[in-house]
Amino acid sequence: MNVIGIVVEYNPFHNGHIYQIKKIKEMYPDSIIAVVMSTSFTMRGEISLLDKWQKTEIALKHGIDIVIELPFVYSVQSADNFAKGALRLLNEIGIDTLVFGTETDDIKYLAEIANVQINNIEFESLVKNYMKDKYNYPTSLSKAIKDLTNKEVKNPNDILAVCYLKEIIKNNYNINPISIKRTNDFNDIISDSEIVSASNVRNKYLNNIDFKNTVPSLTYDYLMQNNFDFDIYFKIIKYKIITSKNDLNNYLLMDNSLVSRIYVSAIKSENIEDLISKIKTKKYTYNRINRILLNIFLDVKKDITYEGINYIRLLGLSKKGQEYIKKQKKKTNMDIITKFSKKYKFLELEYKITSLYSIVNKNKNLEINEFKKHTILH
Repeated sequence: MNVIGIVVEYNPFHNGHIYQIKKIKEMYPDSIIAVVMSTSFTMRGEISLLDKWQKTEIALKHGIDIVIELPFVYSVQSADNFAKGALRLLNEIGIDTLVFGTETDDIKYLAEIANVQINNIEFESLVKNYMKDKYNYPTSLSKAIKDLTNKEVKNPNDILAVCYLKEIIKNNYNINPISIKRTNDFNDIISDSEIVSASNVRNKYLNNIDFKNTVPSLTYDYLMQNNFDFDIYFKIIKYKIITSKNDLNNYLLMDNSLVSRIYVSAIKSENIEDLISKIKTKKYTYNRINRILLNIFLDVKKDITYEGINYIRLLGLSKKGQEYIKKQKKKTNMDIITKFSKKYKFLELEYKITSLYSIVNKNKNLEINEFKKHTILH
């Protein structure tokens, strides 16, 4: 029996995710599928349109056996740190195969790029030189790779795939990487196909455009029930920027050269998109700015540590997943937990994150559920 791992955000869970799960079950009929999932906020620094329990319930209904929470310290980070946390947890849970979507659908091509980043002594210096020329980090990375291999990696899923492969190689994980070619364009936010990107679904949802044919019924029902207040999100960020100008440089990912720009932009901005567009430069990507503003909202400082994650929090289990976890508990070096516990310092951070998320989501039950709710059994 294969144990398949997937790294997911499900923001929101849509028909493309169903397609991926069906493809995996075709490839590995006798398998367990485990996902490690970002919860309240995503890698790009965006607010998840579904809360962690909604996402878990939907995933279990559509064939996932194990849902693991990706701690915040990894989930809202660069692709490298995101992949580091996700692969560490999936390796501990005992996966033998990692499946991910890519644009190129060429593992050898992506593995060569991963190996260059790890082993070529020129790579880091090339990246730094491009950044000195005021290119942002992803562009600098891409240019350095092109210089050394004459290969290109620009698309988001290919970039993330390279990060997964680097973690497998660096840590000597006994994990076989498998790619499934994406069936849609990440940048397409207007297509009316049944399988579209999460960006497409989010765009339609946020602009009151019909998206019912792009998501399963449970996703649609939950999205229609949820009630977000993006204006209060912006206002809290603006308030914190204006009232803590001298402390802005202490926030995670903040660059000293951005402090004044962010402060002035906050005073002049009317909403979050306006604020991001005023701050954005050639050097600082939309995602980097988004993450910085989220760190301000959540009060996440540079002194946060990435070390010390010693637990695997299970958000959901199918019957097959329950049977597997009973056996796996004896093999892992981490605690496998099914509910909130003050024993783990990073769970206290998760409680704080969920509490602030509930302000934007306008659902106070989320704050209560964080420490009351146990693993969902399906």
